[in-house]
Amino acid sequence: MAREIPDFHATVRTGTGKGAARQARRDGLVPGIVYGGGTDPLPINIPFNVLFKTLKDGRFLSTLFNLKVDGHDDVRVICRGVQRDVVKDLPTHVDFLRLHRNTRINIFIHVEFVNEDEAPGIKKGGVLVVVRPDVELNVVAGDIPEKIVVDLTGRDVGDVIHISDVDLPKGAKPTIDRDFVIGNISAPSGLRGADEESDEVIETEVIGEEKGEE
Repeated sequence: MAREIPDFHATVRTGTGKGAARQARRDGLVPGIVYGGGTDPLPINIPFNVLFKTLKDGRFLSTLFNLKVDGHDDVRVICRGVQRDVVKDLPTHVDFLRLHRNTRINIFIHVEFVNEDEAPGIKKGGVLVVVRPDVELNVVAGDIPEKIVVDLTGRDVGDVIHISDVDLPKGAKPTIDRDFVIGNISAPSGLRGADEESDEVIETEVIGEEKGEE
């Protein structure tokens, strides 16, 4: 299911350069810029409280917004950078990229594991180990999925779940060109000692060293 596209309100920032940006911050605003899409860059201001709350809600960098600016047509945008104060860690500038509905972008999508109560491995005391809580996918901007769902029905201890085991939304594809692990069901603690005496090794994966190209 495609995620709902939330509105995001901003105003045009009059003037450019550091002076205008400083004045915006003194007025309780965060300066930003909207670029791309074959149109001239548009300097904007965003109310600090609105931006701060949206950042706290999470997934700001992976959310497609419908940007509404008085005097301009609505446009779909995605954040491509938030600059922060090095001391206070508060937002000081935001970059948005304009997108057409058919534009393909790389974006991290949340992974949701369901039906744990239908997994024999969980019933035996096994533990679900989430290797990748988010997966980077290449998707069409107008059809960004809200999440990808992993069904644990029938999964037993030692089962490893790869990206190929998941039904991805139509048109979406991983940015990593291999069948990477997104989770597994680990043995209960009481059984792990016995497993250590065997030659069987459950597949694991270190993440963070590999990322798809933008």
